[in-house]
Amino acid sequence: MREPVVPVGSGAAPDPMELARVVARQRAEMDRLREQATASAVVERAKGVVMVLDGCSAGAAGEILLQRAGAARRTLLEECWITLGELTPAPPGGPPARPGEAAVDAVAGLPGTDPPVMPSPPDDVADALSRLARVLVRTGTPQELARCLLDHLGPDLAADSVMIYARRSGGGLELLGHAGIDERLAARWRRVSPTSGVAALDALEAGEPLWLEDCAEDSARHLLIGESPGRWRSRAWLPVPGGGAPEVCVGVLRGRSGPFTPRDRAHLRGAVLLCAGRLRTFTALSGPPADPLPDSVRALLAALPVAAMLLTPLRDSSGGTEDFRVDAVTAQATAVLGGTGGDPAGRRLREVWPGLADTPVWQGCLDTLAGGDTYESEPFAHQEVVNGAAELAMYSVRVTRPGDALVVTWIRHASCDRREQRLADLQRLGNLGWANWNLATSEASWSSQVFAILGRDPADGPVRLADLPGLAVPEDRSALSHAVDILIHKGLPSDTPFRVRGTRGVRHLRLAAEAVADLHGTPVEVHGFVQDLTARRRAELALVETERAILTQHDVLQAERSLVARLQNALLPLPERAVDLAGLRVEVAYLPAQVGIHVGGDWFSAIELPDGDALFVVGDVAGHGIGAVATMAQLRFTAKGMVITGSSLTGALARLNTLLLHSRDSHATATMVLARYRPADRRLVWAQAGHTPPLMLRDGEVTYLRRPGGMLLGGATAPRFEEAECRLEPGDRVLLYTDGLVERPPENIDVGLARLAEAVAARPGDAAGSLGTLLEAMLEDERRDDVCVLDIRVPKER
Repeated sequence: MREPVVPVGSGAAPDPMELARVVARQRAEMDRLREQATASAVVERAKGVVMVLDGCSAGAAGEILLQRAGAARRTLLEECWITLGELTPAPPGGPPARPGEAAVDAVAGLPGTDPPVMPSPPDDVADALSRLARVLVRTGTPQELARCLLDHLGPDLAADSVMIYARRSGGGLELLGHAGIDERLAARWRRVSPTSGVAALDALEAGEPLWLEDCAEDSARHLLIGESPGRWRSRAWLPVPGGGAPEVCVGVLRGRSGPFTPRDRAHLRGAVLLCAGRLRTFTALSGPPADPLPDSVRALLAALPVAAMLLTPLRDSSGGTEDFRVDAVTAQATAVLGGTGGDPAGRRLREVWPGLADTPVWQGCLDTLAGGDTYESEPFAHQEVVNGAAELAMYSVRVTRPGDALVVTWIRHASCDRREQRLADLQRLGNLGWANWNLATSEASWSSQVFAILGRDPADGPVRLADLPGLAVPEDRSALSHAVDILIHKGLPSDTPFRVRGTRGVRHLRLAAEAVADLHGTPVEVHGFVQDLTARRRAELALVETERAILTQHDVLQAERSLVARLQNALLPLPERAVDLAGLRVEVAYLPAQVGIHVGGDWFSAIELPDGDALFVVGDVAGHGIGAVATMAQLRFTAKGMVITGSSLTGALARLNTLLLHSRDSHATATMVLARYRPADRRLVWAQAGHTPPLMLRDGEVTYLRRPGGMLLGGATAPRFEEAECRLEPGDRVLLYTDGLVERPPENIDVGLARLAEAVAARPGDAAGSLGTLLEAMLEDERRDDVCVLDIRVPKER
């Protein structure tokens, strides 16, 4: 199939989606061709078996397979898998034989020497088995086969797990593949002894499927696999037919209780029959070694006085190393591995050393096998039993490759080795090294870490103590020379910082040393350590710079706060006591936020107009700092000017919105309440721009005035504002306030409004200072926003 190609120079760029579709089709075609080629290989192998058995040509063998498939209502691929699975191993020097009668009778119930013919399964089961036969060609390992079986049987039979066991030479079982169980459980049941009484062994001995459908009854007769036997309430163990006594058993485990129906049993028998051919292919690929290990080699290795073992790689179908077989092992190695699982010889390495794949040693084995280089691990702690008590010992592992095998040796570190390792770790972690100077012989000895710290080649050897100051930078030589003189002539200890310059730049070092004197008190030896403090010194300098930057920023913030506070006090003077306006008593409160710069954009106005009316304004500009104060001043004075010159409240808000949109900060926003009180008829007219509603207290009852329409200033180019009015009565109290009085993030503002109403209702008195009492009740925590309040009271009639 050819895809259209865009001509070069046509000017049309290829469509990415079309290219993706082309790639997807090509990949699908490659997968189809790969699967077809694999399936063809299965057919050709089956034809070869028929040619050997019947002595016919390839064409005749193909016809025979087709006729058998048609007679049994199977596909050709199914018939080929069954033919390969039922093939009896060839006797030495002879061709493979037909399936034996016992195997035929066990699988198909039919006597004779022809390949088995199973009773025709239901149509849906036959279709499922046909699909399974096609999928089997893509399985390359027993593990993949187990996963394939679980994917096939899970939806139809409610299968939860699949396990594939093979009989080994000692009569026990080895887990070849599994699906639906975790690796920890698989490792525990990877080897099954011949005396364990598990159901899989009984199924292999009987050569017939074993159906376990009553968990309580089955657990009394068999050892059920699993930490909790009740996890799988029904199980089926089916031996895989293969000419002669079956050697492989497939287990299907279900969490669902109840018996396997006749349809389920037919489905399972057919699936296992198909898998026989695939399992035989795996067995052929990983057959016995062609060159068994001589007994002399095993005896030689067993006589070695060290912990060692000889390993042979086990390859999977793709040629990769999936494990190693332990061919020979010393008694010391058996003890290191635990010594509780019997002789490790002949077993898989990952079985006798659980968890190996998660350690660097596993990768070291694979690298040594691939490249031939010797691998040596870092020392590691290993718990072992000595005289019945558990204790920790330090080991390292060495892996070498003689030929195509591996020799793994465990090296146990003695206590002196461990002390040396601890000393090396201490020097490395502390970035220090020891040094020793003999004053009588002028000999010096350094640890390797000192050479690294001083940037000196070990081939040049250590320097004498008297020559040590020559390694320091010129500015530090005098102080270091003085410290060395005190050590040499007076025998006093010294702890001196100094610097050296090398390929890594200037390094900050420290010499801490003391002198050892003879019987006459004369210093004869000096020992101590040199430590690299460069990283610590850099951290200290970075900390000093950070502190300096913080202090500078603090000073800037303090200056800005002082400037803004003075500016705000000049623009928004606060009255020292309550004032009387148009027959009303007005009390004002302004409290800045307690975080940040402490000044923001909240403001108020309370003035008497030329016609005798009173104007009250409360507003809030978003943000804090100089910008917010400047916007506040602009809005405050402009609003008063507009109302004084005859503008209506809504007209003033509309013009203020336009002013804010065309200001230097076009993104600034503000909320505002404008209220005009006419004393002649005690009418309060008010308008708002996105602000909280005024609160009224009348005869002990608290209400919020109905908000007329209006959105915040700076939010839209043509907002609509409305007015509302109410008539005040003697004794009424009206509060205009900013949202800092009621907001407490993250709670909803409605909660704060209800809290304010309750606080006002609980303190209805009109005595002087009542506003302060109200603020104390409302502002219990740290204030994060400014608070501005106008407390307006209508005097009671006398």
